[in-house]
Amino acid sequence: MRALVVFESMFGNTEKIAAAIADGLSATMDVETVEVGSAGESVAGVDLLVVGGPTHAFAMTRESTRKSAAEQAPEGIVSKGPGLREWLSALDSADAAIATFDTKVAKPRLPGSAARGARRRLRRLGYRPVTAATTFYVTGTTGPLIAGEEERARRWGDQLSQTLAPH
Repeated sequence: MRALVVFESMFGNTEKIAAAIADGLSATMDVETVEVGSAGESVAGVDLLVVGGPTHAFAMTRESTRKSAAEQAPEGIVSKGPGLREWLSALDSADAAIATFDTKVAKPRLPGSAARGARRRLRRLGYRPVTAATTFYVTGTTGPLIAGEEERARRWGDQLSQTLAPH
């Protein structure tokens, strides 16, 4: 089985979560991890598509929220081009399983989720969710991740792989 993990990351936290998920998936699947700017518009041949990004202003990033993030990162941001929102708008339909995740600030707990928005868009394109949208937490806008979140992401990836593995 083949999995593709596509992520958008500003300060590197979502990238770390994507890598941990890919590590968990790799127990039973061939996994490729790609930053959204390098992802193509087709996911043909992928059995599981895992998509994740940061939650900005209660949803997936927009050009304005990415610009704001870049202003907070003098050393630069990870995802410099279009984000998940734009990538999903151009993505082809496919018959693949999906899972979505996001990162957001732990406190205060604000509503909204990039993962839920991505999941809705993918379902409209015919993708099949295999789990609920999942959130991983950071301590503040620029991070770092809350202790234990990378291990939780690894376990989540392993659980996803077990769900889809042939029995």
